[in-house]
Amino acid sequence: MGGKNNGAKRKGKKSGKPQRGQARAGGAGGNDFRGAGFTGSQVLGYGTMTANTYVQQYAPVPTALDALPQPPAGFTGREDDLAHILGVLDPDRSGAGPAVAVLSGWGGVGKTTLACASGHAAQERGWFTGVLLVDLRGYDPQPAQAEEALEALLRSLGVPHEHLPPPGAGREALYRSQLNVRQEKGERLLVVADNASAVAQVQPLMPPGHHGMLITSRHRLTGLGRMRTVNRLQPEDAVALLDAALKNNDPDDPRVGEDPEAAERLASACGFLPLALQITAALLAQDPDQPLSERADALGGTEGVLDGLDDGERSLRTMFDQSLERLAVQEQELFRLLALNLGPDISTSAAAVLADQPEPATERLLARLAASHLIERTPAARGRWQMHDLLRAYAHEQAAAVMDRGRAPRRRYDQARDRLIHHYVQCAQAADTHLDPPGSPVSARFTGRDQALAWFDAERENLMATAHTTPRAGLDLSFALGPYLKWRHRLQDHVVIRALALDACTKLKDTQNKASVWNNLGGALQELRRFDDALHALETARDLYHQTGNINGEASAWNNLGGTLQELRRFDDGLHALETARDLHQRTGNTNGEADAWNNLGLALLERRRFDDALHAIETARDLYRQTGNTNGEASAWNNLGTTLRELRRFDDALQAHRTARDLHQQTGNTNGEADAWNNLGG
Repeated sequence: MGGKNNGAKRKGKKSGKPQRGQARAGGAGGNDFRGAGFTGSQVLGYGTMTANTYVQQYAPVPTALDALPQPPAGFTGREDDLAHILGVLDPDRSGAGPAVAVLSGWGGVGKTTLACASGHAAQERGWFTGVLLVDLRGYDPQPAQAEEALEALLRSLGVPHEHLPPPGAGREALYRSQLNVRQEKGERLLVVADNASAVAQVQPLMPPGHHGMLITSRHRLTGLGRMRTVNRLQPEDAVALLDAALKNNDPDDPRVGEDPEAAERLASACGFLPLALQITAALLAQDPDQPLSERADALGGTEGVLDGLDDGERSLRTMFDQSLERLAVQEQELFRLLALNLGPDISTSAAAVLADQPEPATERLLARLAASHLIERTPAARGRWQMHDLLRAYAHEQAAAVMDRGRAPRRRYDQARDRLIHHYVQCAQAADTHLDPPGSPVSARFTGRDQALAWFDAERENLMATAHTTPRAGLDLSFALGPYLKWRHRLQDHVVIRALALDACTKLKDTQNKASVWNNLGGALQELRRFDDALHALETARDLYHQTGNINGEASAWNNLGGTLQELRRFDDGLHALETARDLHQRTGNTNGEADAWNNLGLALLERRRFDDALHAIETARDLYRQTGNTNGEASAWNNLGTTLRELRRFDDALQAHRTARDLHQQTGNTNGEADAWNNLGG
């Protein structure tokens, strides 16, 4: 490579113009490539005599400018991506900057296929006279270096191997000069650098002038060109790909058409990921009698799903392994720890608790994982991160493998899980204080009700999942999360969390909280209109409160019982229960509890068409709520007042009451209450 050129040289007349595809080599001291058409001069060593040395024109060498493979069967669903890429490659595009597009996304999402399709589409438009393709093997154990890639590209351009410059600046210079010469001839080439893992692999390959370039990577390689994240397919496109891949093996394969529901389930189990779908199609082709439903069932659970996405030649797990191995040790460890979070996403602060690191350091690690497409930022929620289901299954495998290595790794992961559970419980308890009646002490962790509600909204699924981890977490989160779920009208979740608390009390042998747990469960069942179950729960709570002398708790159970008995059409029993609740709350001085009882009593009287009595009861409730600053309770009373006033034919007063209720509910952010008020206004 660095020795003398053994080809014939001649002095004197300059040789003819090189033909397309030829490279020139020259210089007595070796392969001194300074660009096509170089004519050099050097001192030959005879005194001061100088002679020109010209390059011999070598025999033509074939070029490889049509190496771009066709997209596989079933390529679909990439219209927006194609439009973006073609907008970058368009020679008539407006705006400055090179015609370079960088396609990033996690392994198996179809970046290479998209690059090939884009290249063909650009050629069909006459934008390029040829395509150079180089695989940088960025995630192999030994990725290709830029020098190797330059060698491959130069050979594709027609430079013989024996005439390549040695590794170094000369090789890059020859590459650029070759492309410049082609541009002068009116040619425009597209360079496709596939499977890059670092900017350093790609930077020397950037074409000069008006040539174009497509780069694919599992990392976000910034500073090279216009970036585009390639995402998984839409469900209907994933099904179409599966169908096309099956028909590519057997044009008469009817399975997708015969069972579209199973095809959708199968596409979902594959994560709508093109590689997973292609692997699945290959496995189905090997077993043409296997129903899609059977295959979907096999992939349906997260346990072992990656085992089912391996056809012997392609493996999703192997691809994930390659991506993970490219990360630093701290990044790998955080990726595995994220599997311990059971919800769909995680905040930076919670991830910092898992990693036992300061938030700024954790955020940097998370950003690197996102740049590697092993996680992604949660859309429209800054500071939150999520993981695709298949990557989550892989993270679980990785975490389990670490924990199996011995007691120390398992203890480390158990401690991380315990830290995360404690974090969620503490934050939920702090947020719950902002939903308590006015006058109750509140936590400084949140600035107010709005911030507390926003935190609950963001973490609800994480909290529900955490509540299932241990009995203590289930009990603590039932008390902290329950009022929020009631506030947001999450009725199914409310019953689930209250039932978990009852189970936790049994496992923990906790008799102190059992009455409250039964009372809360009864209230949740009542909201879900499971009145018989609610009645049993509330009667149990009432009796337990009575046995322990907890008058305030007993009053709360009587209040809930009154509503349930009303719904069971036991009106007299319901009135008695509500009057008992009111009297007990008065005895303990619980003004908010008394207001609740008066408000519910008014509704019961309204049901009995005792309108004047109902009006008195609800007005009393309204005034008590106002006295304690309970705006949401006051809004509820105003809404009930409107209904009562309408029955009394006081229509203008009724309209004003409902408007007041609407405005107060808007102030507190109670959208369900506001909707009720609007509905009553319309009625």
